[in-house]
Order: sequence, then structure tokens, then C-alpha cells
Amino acid sequence: MNPYLGELRIHWRALASAVFGLSCGLMTVSYVLGMIGPALIAEFHWTKSQMALVGVLSIGAVFMAPIVGRLTDILGVRKVAGVGVVFTPLLFVAITWVKTFEAYAAVFFLLATILITTIPPVYCRAVVQHFNRARGIALGIAMAGPSSTVAIGGPLLNNYIADHGWRAGCLLVAAITAVGGLIALLLLPPDQIVSSTMQTKKQHAKKDYSFILRNRSFWIICVAMLLCNLPNAIMMNQLSLVLAENGAVGKGASIMISAYAIGTILGRLICGVALDRFWAPLVATVSLASSGIGMLTLASPYDSPIVVFLATLCFGLAVGSEGDIIAYIVMRNFGLKLYSTVFSIVSSATSIASVTGALLLSLILKLYGHYAPFFVLAGVMAMTASSLFLLLPRNPTVEDQWL
Repeated sequence: MNPYLGELRIHWRALASAVFGLSCGLMTVSYVLGMIGPALIAEFHWTKSQMALVGVLSIGAVFMAPIVGRLTDILGVRKVAGVGVVFTPLLFVAITWVKTFEAYAAVFFLLATILITTIPPVYCRAVVQHFNRARGIALGIAMAGPSSTVAIGGPLLNNYIADHGWRAGCLLVAAITAVGGLIALLLLPPDQIVSSTMQTKKQHAKKDYSFILRNRSFWIICVAMLLCNLPNAIMMNQLSLVLAENGAVGKGASIMISAYAIGTILGRLICGVALDRFWAPLVATVSLASSGIGMLTLASPYDSPIVVFLATLCFGLAVGSEGDIIAYIVMRNFGLKLYSTVFSIVSSATSIASVTGALLLSLILKLYGHYAPFFVLAGVMAMTASSLFLLLPRNPTVEDQWL
């Protein structure tokens, strides 16, 4: 059997576990909260500004991610992910009991905080420690799980909520996340971790963080991802408005949004295969530069349907490839011992970039009244930042006792 495909057959449990875990975790569940938002406003007469304010509470997750990442390297995937698997269904049941805005905000905060235990820095550790030759495509498949789940299950859940109410929808999500999370835990292979005393762990932590912060590759990856992720918030929350400014409305806008969703899934898979065959920093540069090309195209005066479609597709491809790139390059430069620790810090940097981008966009819209100036700035920065990956070492030396 082909050794490349053979890894997928031999280590299918680790891959399936990551697919189930991520698909029932934060990457998917966050969309559910967006679906029930209008129903909550209609029933409790909360304002849109109140619902927007709740979103600010998710900033706590940015600071929790590095802690969760470190715990994953120390305790293993099963113990950390198990927290999210247990509490996610319970919190969705709790949402059905809320009657005040304060109660909903409290549950939202707990969800945003606890679901950090189900993010890629946790579950992808199960993938990278078992895959070598097919590591890229394995990460691509794992990352494509949540996107595919939202693409297929999102419309079905939305219709279910419309027919049976938001409370029934939350209970359904609770059941799905409970079953899917349990399957993920049962499929998890044994973790490769080293047990040690608390004193030794503290000594290792000081040494490890010192190594990370002094490592040139860490700062290259962080700065590159931070600058490349500035436009993420606009494409997630205001894509329809951006398309309308470029002449895509109604059914035309729906086609463009589909291009973005399709591009995201394809980006994960194509980038995964490319990472297994070509120099990873080059793949990162080409993949993430495509978002800059898409943004500069949207900022241009050319707004025919095919041009807007291709520009949106380019951005979707870049967004899809981003998760594969971080997961792969962190393993390549830091090894398994520090994998989740570094991965989670970089993920926090990308979240901060999204918030920064939203603030920058707000300022530019206030000054100019349209999106084009932001896309020019963000597009140039993305293309410049993506080239920073070429500064990474060609053959990094990783001192990792498990590799």
C-alpha cells in the first residue's frame, strides 16, 4: 500500500477523533449562537446593541487559549478536551432556562471560555503526533470537519429552529455535542506525554516559555498571522455588505457567499496536500497571499460578477488554508513537546488581529464611508506578511524527545 495513504488507514482513529471533536466544538457551536440570536431578541425584546455587547465577553477566550494549550501539552488531549465535552451540552441546556439578559450573558461567557478546550490546538495534537508523511492532508481533513458540518447542518438546524423554536434547537445541539464529543474521546489514541512532579513542571514551564519567546521562528509566525488576519472580522460579519458594495445583491450575493464557503473547505484540503509535498513556508506564502489578491480585487473598480466571485473565492481559500498552515508549521518548528502551547498562543494572536481589524475598519468607514480603503490597506499587509514565512529555517532542528 502507498505509505502516504497507509498512514490515513493506520491512524484513522486519531483523525476521526479530531474531526468529531472539532465539529462538536467551538468552531461549529459559535455559529449556533448566531442562529438563535434573532429568536432571543424577538422573545425577550433585547436590543441588537445588547446582543452585540455579549460578543465582547468572548475576549476572555483569547486569554484562556494559551492556558488551555499549555495544559494540553502537560495533561494530554483527552483530559483537556473532556472538559468541553462534558460542559458544552450542559450549558446549551442551561440556555433554554434563561429569562434575563444577565443570565444569558453569564451562560455565553461560560460557553466561550469552556469551549476553548475544543479548539484546534487541543485536538490537532492528536493528529500531528500520529501522522508524518500525510500530516498535511490529515490536518486539512480535520480542519474541514467543522466547515462541512456548518455547511450541511447549518441550514437544517436553522429550519429546525424555525419549526420547533430556539429552545428545541438548543436541546438538539446539546444532544449532538454530547454524542459527538463522546465519540471523539472514545476514538482518541493514547497521548504521548511525560509525567513529572509539580516542581519539575514549573521548572519546565519557565524553560519552555523562555525558549519560545527567544525563538525567531515564533515571532515570524505570530507577526505574519497577526497581519494576515486583520480582515477576518469583516468577512465573517459583514460579507453581505461588502458584496453589496461590489454590486452583488440578492441571489447574486448568495452565490458569492457560497464561493467563500466552498473556498474555505477547498483551501483546507488543497493546502493540506501541498504541505505534504512542498516546502511549508512557500505553501504558506502562496496560500495566504491569495487573501491579499482577493481584497485588492474587491477594492478595484472591476466589479463584474465573475471578478467578485473569484475575489471571494480567493479569500475563502486563504481562510481555509490558515488553520492547516499554523498547525503544520508549529509542529515543524517546535515539535510535539511545545505544540499546543505555541499553537494556542498563535491562535490568540489571530483573534486579537480580528478585533484590531474590526476597530480599524470602523475608523476607516467613519472617514471614507466605504470598504475599499480598508481592503487596499489589509490586502497590501496580507501580501507583505505572507512573505515573512520565507524567513523561517528550511530545515529546523527540533529538540523533542518524542520525535
